[in-house]
Amino acid sequence: MDVAARTRSRLLDAAFLALAIVSSSRTTSAGEPGEARADADRARFFEQKVRPLLAEKCYSCHGPDKQKGGLRLDSREAALKGGETGAAVEPGKPEASPLVAAVRYEDLEMPPTGQLEADQIAVLTRWVEQGAFWTPGATTAGTKPGPTSPVDRELWSFQPLRNVQPEGPDAPAPWAAWSRNPIDRFVLGAMLDKGLTPAAEASKRTLIRRVAFDLTGLPPTPEEIDRFLADAAPDAYERLVDRLLASPQYGERWGRHWLDLVRYAESDGHNADAYRPDAWRYRDYVVRSLNADKPYNRFLTEQLSGDELDPGDPDLRIATGYLRLGPYEANQRNVRGQWTDILNEMTDVTGEVFLGLSIGCARCHDHKFDPILQKDYYRLQAFFTPILPLDGLSVASDSETAAYRAKRAEWEQATAEIRAKLDAIERPIREQEDATAIVKFPDDVKAMLARPEAERTPLEAQLAALAFRQITLERDKPLTAAKIAKPDRERWQALVADLKKFDAIKPAEPAKALGVGDVGPSAPPTTIPGARKTEEIAPGYLTALAPAPAAVPAPVNAPRSTGRRLALASWLSRPDNPLSTRVIVNRIWQYHFGRGLVGTSNDFGKVGDAPSHPELLDWLARRFVADGWRLKPLHRLILTSAAYRQSSERSESEIESARLIDPEVRLLWKQTVQRLEAEEVRDAMLAVSGELTAAASGPSVDPKTPLRSVVAKVMRNTHDPVLEVFDAPDGFTSAGRRNVSTTPVQALLLINGSWTLARAKAMAGRLDRLTAEASGDRDQARIAWAYRLAFGREPEADELADGLAFLRRPDPREALVDYCHVLLNSNEFLYVD
Repeated sequence: MDVAARTRSRLLDAAFLALAIVSSSRTTSAGEPGEARADADRARFFEQKVRPLLAEKCYSCHGPDKQKGGLRLDSREAALKGGETGAAVEPGKPEASPLVAAVRYEDLEMPPTGQLEADQIAVLTRWVEQGAFWTPGATTAGTKPGPTSPVDRELWSFQPLRNVQPEGPDAPAPWAAWSRNPIDRFVLGAMLDKGLTPAAEASKRTLIRRVAFDLTGLPPTPEEIDRFLADAAPDAYERLVDRLLASPQYGERWGRHWLDLVRYAESDGHNADAYRPDAWRYRDYVVRSLNADKPYNRFLTEQLSGDELDPGDPDLRIATGYLRLGPYEANQRNVRGQWTDILNEMTDVTGEVFLGLSIGCARCHDHKFDPILQKDYYRLQAFFTPILPLDGLSVASDSETAAYRAKRAEWEQATAEIRAKLDAIERPIREQEDATAIVKFPDDVKAMLARPEAERTPLEAQLAALAFRQITLERDKPLTAAKIAKPDRERWQALVADLKKFDAIKPAEPAKALGVGDVGPSAPPTTIPGARKTEEIAPGYLTALAPAPAAVPAPVNAPRSTGRRLALASWLSRPDNPLSTRVIVNRIWQYHFGRGLVGTSNDFGKVGDAPSHPELLDWLARRFVADGWRLKPLHRLILTSAAYRQSSERSESEIESARLIDPEVRLLWKQTVQRLEAEEVRDAMLAVSGELTAAASGPSVDPKTPLRSVVAKVMRNTHDPVLEVFDAPDGFTSAGRRNVSTTPVQALLLINGSWTLARAKAMAGRLDRLTAEASGDRDQARIAWAYRLAFGREPEADELADGLAFLRRPDPREALVDYCHVLLNSNEFLYVD
């Protein structure tokens, strides 16, 4: 093998590494036991999706009170045992499971009252495919669990924040002076108690790359690295952290973390997956809020109840877009069931995001593990019951609105005659389409649509609004000539052409957003489905924390609202709330260390992890509140700690010994190597190739556009290949912690994918431009720049020699592109130490 071939083989080792592990591909979060996490995910899926569906559609005929055909479906054992015709479920084999065949109407047709929706069939199919998981220890349906016991209420996350002080251990040399701030005294004490010691501090070059990706999601530029390395001041690192926190890229990076949590997407999901052209305003609101270091208690209050704080503030209207981010099925005529699904999804996500609890598991029964009653689920849901979704919510300024109205009036006056003639032709067609659309709804919905608006109850007003949303969607579709009667068609086409001539003076619609209001000052009743349906549930918090119904003052600034969501936000913002304070602090820690002090950041319950450093978690939560609920001081405290600044490298013998004591590195005896997240992979490639443009706000763009990933369109059913393969969330559920998978598809995309190759070509062009006036060996200069851009360092002597040999191939241009391609595939580029 010649030198060039040997060089290429050596450089491609990293790129082909993933292919070597095809037999051990994994999709679990880094640093967390895969089986434990999988069980938690399956339990959440079962309790939130499967059990409610079985209870609603199956238990009436196959539950505790009636067993048609001898079949019960209210426990795993019963489903596996089956009925008169044998087992209903074959775990892991949906195609062999009679239950799946029955709901597909392939043999028996179950339920006989009407086939399930496609997404409901998919839920049961996925459940069987995953092994028909049933929550361990779950009681059979019909056996009512009791109220939360004193033992249940002792769950660590429900306890008040302890007022602990970071006194720290009497550390032996050389660790006595190791701590840089109070965090380190907690961390060092936990290490020494287990016979562990910290790693050495990482090099300055390692630290700037680590903290730059952590805070901005982008690699530091060679110039930034040079300035930091040359800065010999003792506070050089602290000033670097401050500069990165002050950069607009901070909000772009950390905004994406928040968007993961709130299941942000810009499409409806389901079959149509219609695009939501105004959803991006919520994304920009999040980025602006984080860059401004808006206090977290204010941030959450605006999203839950911005319209009740100040209905006239456009930014607060946009903030309530949080409550509009869930999936939506535009052609679901059963609007009553659809409204239930919307409220359930809203309740589930709010419980996970702000409380860190799988509260959705209490929808059908008292929670099997955590001190959450079924009644608590509906007490929480009662805060959202009055919501009225609002589309086309104006967020334009008063002056913009006035200017629009003036121009619109001018256009309307100029086109009045043409539009009147068009209306005379189109109105009968539109009315017929409306009537056709209304016929598709259930009879009870048709009746409420026919009822005068003033006579509708609050719930009927909400359901009618959902129905009219579908009717309007149909009505707003442009008419085609084929729908116009032949005698009118030619005249209609001429009128359309005449109207188009006035487009130059027709003003664009003013800025709009998705948001919510309340249906009115009186809320619809909240009830528990089933036997207790007559009992109205008042808004309230978790019984284990606050058993009395919530006090809900009338909102001063929003007399047409109930004030319920503002009351919920006020409770979540209490300094002594043991859940909301711990949850957000833990999330910040997780994004810096790869794992939170509580590893299951969306589940602070019994199935989730206990905190690795419980006293540190409480101290951080109290410190966070004392600092005005501001995130940037918390970042700074964590990032300037000695714990964060540790190296990820230790001797093999040290690592082997330490892993015997703490195999998951929960006690932080070294820093953890982390792979770049999907957006960082994409943005870093665009950055080093010189293609990344600065704009990162405004309407979303096609992912092929070289803007930051945070402004790329996020469709639920169609994903960008680069982002999808590196585990970007799908936007259907809250993603408290992303999966970190290693799959052959990733390696194939990086090695063979046209997108990565295009970045390599652009990088090669950048190297040519940077070295156009280089003195001496230009290839040597190209290699030096390539390493500085991709890795933030100079090449070693052997790397330089191998690179030179590789570039001196017969086709130097192709060689340079291949060389860049290999660097972009390397572990050193894709991982952060």
